[in-house]
Amino acid sequence: MKRTLALLTVSLLAVPVRVLPAGAEGPEPVRFATFNASLNRSFAGQLISHLSAPGNAQADTVAEIIQRVRPDVLLINEFDFDDQGPGGSSLAAALFQQNYLSVPHGDADPITYPFRFVAPSNTGIPSGFDLNNNGVVGGPDDAYGFGFFPGQFGMAVYSRFPVGTQAVRTFQTFLWKDMPGALLPDDPNTPAPADWYSPAELEVFRLSSKSHWDVPIEIGRKTVHFLVSHPTPPVFDGPEDRNGTRNHDEIRFWADYVMPGRSGYIYDDQGERGGLAPGSLFVIAGDENSDPFDGDSIPGSAQLLLEHPLINTKVTPDSEGAAEQAALQGGANTTHLGDPAFDTADFADVPGPGNLRADYVLPRKNMPIEDAAVFWPTSDDPLFPLVGTFPFPSSDHRLVWIDVRVPGA
Repeated sequence: MKRTLALLTVSLLAVPVRVLPAGAEGPEPVRFATFNASLNRSFAGQLISHLSAPGNAQADTVAEIIQRVRPDVLLINEFDFDDQGPGGSSLAAALFQQNYLSVPHGDADPITYPFRFVAPSNTGIPSGFDLNNNGVVGGPDDAYGFGFFPGQFGMAVYSRFPVGTQAVRTFQTFLWKDMPGALLPDDPNTPAPADWYSPAELEVFRLSSKSHWDVPIEIGRKTVHFLVSHPTPPVFDGPEDRNGTRNHDEIRFWADYVMPGRSGYIYDDQGERGGLAPGSLFVIAGDENSDPFDGDSIPGSAQLLLEHPLINTKVTPDSEGAAEQAALQGGANTTHLGDPAFDTADFADVPGPGNLRADYVLPRKNMPIEDAAVFWPTSDDPLFPLVGTFPFPSSDHRLVWIDVRVPGA
């Protein structure tokens, strides 16, 4: 089925992708990464303005982190959506490549991604309903996903390998109510169950706070489905826990999508039903906003992926910097149950959830993990200023990466 999306991949530069040398015993590992880079801005068009020339300090720092880690396939969360480029492509995504990734930073070499994918985000798109039940219709909390303008806090995929654009699937408009057993929030002030949203609201309420994308990456002879999303934070609500329940089900979406026996209810934005074909290779990536042990997400949310029978979790990305900062900052970190070396985000400690494991890169079980890490240097490392402490020079999240073998590539 041929697909047409307004904002598909742009291939700008003829840069050779990684090729297996003749006579080699197996394919080179491929580095997949996710980075909530906080490249979101306060109003529409501001990110384009900031990236239109070199020199934006935060974008420089984000680019240098990417250049030092050098992922082959990268998801950037919190990258404002636009369709201002040629053919409706993202101008901001092109400018970030041209003016930041392609420019050396310190002794970090430029990096070029000849393939990109960007599509719309539900953030900031008005729903026309009073979704937060405050008696007023309008504003960021009544949008399909929280945002002050359409596309704020969006996503972008950068790849050294070709993207199978005709096979991309997006799930921006999938309705939450159409997930069997959905954890629809309940209004505690009424006797009826699961009634925070009215029937009319549920007829339009989208599951994805941003979107869910299945982006096929062509690596040698194989296709790896890069399954990317950014579930809503499980906070900023009330006793109905509407964001916590949504976060859980946004995570659950991929857990069902990769399991043929559980994915029949899913439909994409083109109307095609079902999830991945049996045996398909995949890597799930994104800021899931859920720590398996600490924080405010519904217990078991992260475990939907971490304990999934088809997902490889034998290696957990970690860093010495995360453990160091948890000890230095104290506060909520002192009561955490999880290993602080696995943290990927530096959140407020008093009051607040403390530092958490929020960002994940998770391959299919038959894709061996060769190496993995979180880019979080210790305070005595010359690269520590790239992450720093609040106010952060780059982001409150850290880039997370894994090196995996792609069988048969």
